[in-house]
Amino acid sequence: MSRFQKESNLGYNFKPTGLFSPKLSRILPQKGAVSSFPRVAKKIRTYCYPESDDYEKVFHYSDLKYLANTNEGPGLCALLITCFSYLIIIITFPVSLLFCVKVVQEYERAVIFRLGRLMKGGAKGPGIFFIIPCIDTYCKVDLRTVSFDVPPQEILSKDSVTVAVDAVVYYRISNATIAVSNVEDYGHSTRLLAATTLRNVLGTRNLSEILSERESISHVMQSSLDEATDPWGVKVERVEIKDVRLPVQLQRAMAAEAEAAREARAKVIAAEGEQRASRALKEAAEVIADSPSALQLRYLQTLNSIAAEKNSTIVFPLPMELFRGMQKVM
Repeated sequence: MSRFQKESNLGYNFKPTGLFSPKLSRILPQKGAVSSFPRVAKKIRTYCYPESDDYEKVFHYSDLKYLANTNEGPGLCALLITCFSYLIIIITFPVSLLFCVKVVQEYERAVIFRLGRLMKGGAKGPGIFFIIPCIDTYCKVDLRTVSFDVPPQEILSKDSVTVAVDAVVYYRISNATIAVSNVEDYGHSTRLLAATTLRNVLGTRNLSEILSERESISHVMQSSLDEATDPWGVKVERVEIKDVRLPVQLQRAMAAEAEAAREARAKVIAAEGEQRASRALKEAAEVIADSPSALQLRYLQTLNSIAAEKNSTIVFPLPMELFRGMQKVM
């Protein structure tokens, strides 16, 4: 009994006889055995896409037969063409080196296809690598972080308010082989998916949440995009909400509401100030009424302030007692 038969308790029945290449037949269970898919996928990794980190998400059981068939050895015709190409390289050496030697930078990787088949060993680079002209084609993939703007999306919020929101997404290629073989244009696909995710996430939020919870919205978008682009070999590192634009009428209504709130606060503050001032005046009047000398002092302070204004005419109020004394003398 094979090791797969002993360790597996859940999975699918495989019949590798006649279906799989010799290499895959050795790693798959024997006829009639039951094996869990993750173990098989882990073994297939060695012969398919060595750079992938999580093949359980990339491959499914329905892909096993396809992977086995596509990883069979090249046919007789392919071998003859390859041998003929090597012969031409040897005959034209060293001129052929100009066409065989390629260079990729530190931040690049090259995915090579030979006669339409993905070459084993994963992406090449950085540095020098060799190809066979006429039968090899390669695609360079930039591993640096790339950013793009999500076009403004007209979104209807949960409370039926239409807003225009745009964002910026930062991503990089985590697996060059998968990025080339699993999706036609990973950049364009990521852009379309980012726009759709932005609409879906913001459509479940109220306007107040959209305006005040940008950080949490960005985190939700980053998690959703990263999970969706993982089978494409794309790693979404960061998502930021750039701007939230409201309709003009709504902006005016919000501005009027804010202005009314400010005016109300100003009136409350003024009323509180008048209340404090009246209390202070009341206390001062009570003190002056209890002390005639304080009233006389206040009178002299008033005269001093009037004199400081440099008026041409100053009227001094005289006490009525003085006039009564003058009338008695006259």
